[in-house]
Amino acid sequence: MSQPLKIDFVSDVSCPWCAVGLKSLEQAIARVGGDLHVELHFQPFELNPQMGPQGQDIDEHLIEKYGSTPAQLAQNREALRQRGAALGFEFNLRNRIYNTFDAHRLLHWAALEGGEHERALKHALLRAYFTEGRDVSAHETLAEVAASVGLDASRARQILASGEYADEVRAQERHYQSQGISAVPSVIINDRHLIQGGQPVELFERALRQIAGLEPTQGVVG
Repeated sequence: MSQPLKIDFVSDVSCPWCAVGLKSLEQAIARVGGDLHVELHFQPFELNPQMGPQGQDIDEHLIEKYGSTPAQLAQNREALRQRGAALGFEFNLRNRIYNTFDAHRLLHWAALEGGEHERALKHALLRAYFTEGRDVSAHETLAEVAASVGLDASRARQILASGEYADEVRAQERHYQSQGISAVPSVIINDRHLIQGGQPVELFERALRQIAGLEPTQGVVG
């Protein structure tokens, strides 16, 4: 077996291409199989750190932020729907986009709980927002999602009602921004190799094999 690969998956709960990228990466890891041992960590990034507590109409937000037309929005949604479906992830219509800072605080806590808690919570939060259209800034929603993956709902509510882990999350965000990360998903392997975007499974698989020394490097990874 090759040396373990440390993978930092820098992403946001409200980033659709992060859902695509995570599914692609995980399927690539599964394809490599027993030849590869991976330590996967989720790192915080906020696409909209100034988003207010009520969120914003998603079409209004995308038009303001990117200058998208209604036709472009429809085209992008269909492209995402198809990519997600091919990977086993369901994108449904969402009306609003929300602040995700508290979701990142819960993810930080889940990582401290150990095991697969962080990964399970990440998947559950992505499903809650993109598949179910839930408000992932609402504390009760976050507590319910945490409980759905075996985390203590009472402890989750306690964290959310306080400022616990806020400093740690902001420090992590600053760290990755200082490393030049300005778009997500950003996949950082062994603190050295960077792959950005919701890449296909095949690209992630080749990169993992090359970095792990399982096949010759052919320019896939940077």
